[in-house]
Formats: sequence, C-alpha cells, structure tokens
Amino acid sequence: MEQSNHREPGRERHRGAVTMRRQAIPTSTADQGLLDSRARADWRTKDSWRALRILSEFVEGFDTLADLPPAVSVFGSARSKPDSPECQLAEAVGAALARAGYAVITGGGPGVMEAANRGASEAGGRSVGLGIELPFEQGINEWVDLAIDFRYFFARKTMFVKYAQAFVVLPGGFGTLDELFEALTLVQTGKVTRFPVVLMGSDYWRGLLDWLRDTMAVEGKIGPVDLDLIRVTDDIAEAVRHIVEAEAALSPEQESVREEAVARTAADQQAAAEESER
Repeated sequence: MEQSNHREPGRERHRGAVTMRRQAIPTSTADQGLLDSRARADWRTKDSWRALRILSEFVEGFDTLADLPPAVSVFGSARSKPDSPECQLAEAVGAALARAGYAVITGGGPGVMEAANRGASEAGGRSVGLGIELPFEQGINEWVDLAIDFRYFFARKTMFVKYAQAFVVLPGGFGTLDELFEALTLVQTGKVTRFPVVLMGSDYWRGLLDWLRDTMAVEGKIGPVDLDLIRVTDDIAEAVRHIVEAEAALSPEQESVREEAVARTAADQQAAAEESER
C-alpha cells in the first residue's frame, strides 16, 4: 500500500509574521512566560527582550488603530452558541452601532464576539477583532475586517479602552467580567471620563447587580454614585442612544476644561508679571 506524504491540516497559531502548525505550536503562551512564577529564574536573560516585544505590541496596536472611526467595544462569552439569545442580541447590537456610525471592536473570537462582528459587518460598519494567544486555539472569526493578534493581555486591554467610546457587555465569563470591572475602575478613578458601560442581558446580570447594591454599596466598599456608572438595558435603541448622548456631552465638557485651563494660565502669567514689577 502506497503511503501518502500528505499531512493532515491541524491547529494553527500566528505570532506576527510567524505561522506555527502542529508540533511547532508551543505548549505555553507569552503571557505565561512573563507572569508565571515558575519562570522567574530566567528573568535576567529573557525579560529585557520581552520588554521590546511588549513595546512592539503597543506600537503595532497604536499604529493600526490610529485611524479607526469612533468605536464601541463589545464583550461577551466565546462559548455562546450562534442561536443563543445573547448571540442574537449581540448581532443586533453590532448592526445598530454600525448604523449609528461606530466601529465595533471585539476580542475577535467565536460566540458573542463573532455575532457582534457579523452584525457590524453586514450593516456596512467597520468590524475589528483584537485576538489573544491562548493555550486553546480560537482564531479570528470570519466577520472581522481588521484584526490584530496579541501575545499579552495587558497590551490588548489597553486597545479595547483607548480606541472605544463605550463598552457594551453581554453575558460572559471571567474575561468579560475582567473587562467590565477594569472599565468601571477607570471611570471611578477618573482615568477616563464620560465612558458609558452598558450591560445587556439583564436577567443574566441581576445577581451581580444585587450583590453590588446590597453588599458592596451597603458595606461602603463602593459609593452609591458608583452604581450609576452602569446602564442596564435590553433595549438596543436605548443602549445606542445612551452612548451617543454621552459622546455628545463630552465635547462641551472638554471645551469648558480647555477654556478654564487657558484662563488659569493667563492669570498665572499676569500674576508673575505683576510680581516681577514690584
């Protein structure tokens, strides 16, 4: 029996210009090499090179996304089935955001992310996927028009916030919660301003919201006003309107801050001039 030299296609992983398949795929990720304490012994020889790799990811992300139109990051579970309520909702949200003039940014994977990308793409909007190297392969879904694959979660997370005007968060797991609470922390501490965070799928989020209100807020771990940072709705039109109104309110606020800064500088210069004349 003649033996074929043809090799069956297998898993595939991309790292920038490098494509790895089958046995060439490493068993660990770049994030694991950086953060896992078991690899700490090699920091003297490897961490300086990792710093350059990390820098390159930021440069690549900034350069690629610099010309992106106003965008909204949409989060949700990679495990959701295409016919699930959250995927149907995500597709409709992606389409509505695209029609409102926003690009849609997701993690580029399957499930809710793919649904949101599909909605945006089919509505004629810009569909963006920010992928991440994981031990289990996901790949970029077919509805992404512009994709970047990241090695490091923190570089990728920066891009989700830096190039978005808002977050829309649908039912998801640990990764979704990570992005949700990072956004809330950034707004609470004033690192970003006027950044709407919209939770959709109210039944799914009800237990978390009850705990935030009845435990965290009651015990003073967060203030009552912090709960106002979250808009909960299953109405797509309301979600988009909330995002549009927040963006519209930001421009006059930014102009007011600019005018105040100019007036303060002029007053300081006048005071300095008067002091020098004495």
